[in-house]
Amino acid sequence: MRQDGYNTEEALMHGLPGMRGIDHIGVTVPDLDEAERFLVDVLGAEHIYTLGAKRDDEGDWMAVQLGVHPRTVIREIRFYRLGNGSNIETFRYDAADGQSAEPRNSDIGGHHLALYVDDMDAAIAHLRAHDVEIMGEPVASAGPAAGQRWLYFRAPWGMQFELVSYPGGKAYEADAPRRLWHPAHPAE
Repeated sequence: MRQDGYNTEEALMHGLPGMRGIDHIGVTVPDLDEAERFLVDVLGAEHIYTLGAKRDDEGDWMAVQLGVHPRTVIREIRFYRLGNGSNIETFRYDAADGQSAEPRNSDIGGHHLALYVDDMDAAIAHLRAHDVEIMGEPVASAGPAAGQRWLYFRAPWGMQFELVSYPGGKAYEADAPRRLWHPAHPAE
């Protein structure tokens, strides 16, 4: 233990000191206005603030801090609040070395953003009314996740999102000493 009371060994055993959860999820999009229409008009996010361009025309700040080509430019960054969960940050980059396509879920770095909804059928009808690409039909989970339904859909730029709902809980919760975080029970 250090003189200031910080126990390095204990911190290593129990994870990141002071970590409380996800603050935001950053997403690079091809068109910030299109992304904003989708996030605000379709998903119900609230635009909170915007940051201007970020660039370094002579140094290596972009490479060191963000892991991108040193001459890459961030045109703009926008922050949104989405319900009572994590915030979303959208970026518009001008990548000096080109950009690759959105990865599939099966690719390294593949991902999706899951949104909890109280009423799966109403959420699906809402997405369809906004001409959002729905991927398949709702799936009823089994095993420990029994009680949950889920369905994937795509943002206009191709990113995969998921609707998930389990208003009566999931099967594993019946005897679990600790449950996964849930928007309806954030303090647990």
